[in-house]
Amino acid sequence: MAQKLDVCIRGDGMVGRTLALLLARQKLRVGLVTSAPKTTQDVRAYSLNSASRDLLSGLRCWPDALHATPVQHMRVWGDDGGFTHFESPTPDGLTWIVDVPVLEAQLAEAVRYQAEITPLTAPEPAALTVVCEGRASATRAELGVNFEVLPYQQHAVAARVRCSTPHRQQALQWFTQGAHGLEILALLPLGGAQGDTASLVWSLPPERAKDMLALSPEAFGIELEHASNGVLGQIALTSERAMWPLQLACTDRWTGKFADGSAWALAGDAAHNIHPLAGLGLNLGLADVAELANVLKAREAKDYWRSVGDRYFMRRYERARKADMVPTWLACDGLQRLFAHPNPGVQALRNWGMNGFNSLATVKAWAMHQAMG
Repeated sequence: MAQKLDVCIRGDGMVGRTLALLLARQKLRVGLVTSAPKTTQDVRAYSLNSASRDLLSGLRCWPDALHATPVQHMRVWGDDGGFTHFESPTPDGLTWIVDVPVLEAQLAEAVRYQAEITPLTAPEPAALTVVCEGRASATRAELGVNFEVLPYQQHAVAARVRCSTPHRQQALQWFTQGAHGLEILALLPLGGAQGDTASLVWSLPPERAKDMLALSPEAFGIELEHASNGVLGQIALTSERAMWPLQLACTDRWTGKFADGSAWALAGDAAHNIHPLAGLGLNLGLADVAELANVLKAREAKDYWRSVGDRYFMRRYERARKADMVPTWLACDGLQRLFAHPNPGVQALRNWGMNGFNSLATVKAWAMHQAMG
């Protein structure tokens, strides 16, 4: 069958839609395979860094100030007196907590008005197919790509809450050794600079996570107040609760060829998963598609004669993303394992390390700028 498309994107989540918009700007013929509308409330929010903000702003898809709350302070508590505090060096903020449904709607609207993007109900032939189907990608499995998964003994519980004390643009996180293992609670500010709502991500041992879902909204709020040491006062649940297992995962290959000779590439959660403790998930997926778009943009100058699926472009994309991802995987996995270690000596050492790190202004400033992207 003759190819009517330059690129077919399988998956119309935030990563897939962002890529479609980036490639449409290069006047490529893009097909975007759409999925069935969601039937449940999406309670997620993402922490996006400056690189992600610049990318989405360039596409005119950055949410307004009410739905992209800048974080001015980030406070992290260990399980035995450890504490670290980051303060934004500028009024812009360390990062932005973005309401997922709002961002998804803006990306969908932008796609709808982009003439170079064709919505598809099923994949069609193209010189390049980009797989953005998420962690359970069917296409990745069909391609026989090895997706090495290291499950954590934790499930994430997510929800929206209202607090009796305004968040004052603070992102708050607690690492705690509970009776059943490591618990990581994050409360991320929502509703703008003056807001009193927060996005909750609570990483818990599987059985405790199930117990939290079974609690009444009132009992769940009391558990949250206890876990957060009352920093934001009384906490009331304002949404449904969602739960999913946490894992570290990565593919051994990011690109390859179909039997007909056309190319494929993986991006976003179809290529990698990490623990949410550092808030990097969507940032990494957006970095994938930004890199792929930049690589293909080279065709507009000296490489115009190459196909978008040329192995030259695919190798450049794969090398760049693997080099960027490896230290991120190691750092996030190492941090999770450090706090999950049950040995009292290790616990004392990590809390001492947090306090020491908090006192080293130069090192902390370097780490802060790296995290800001």
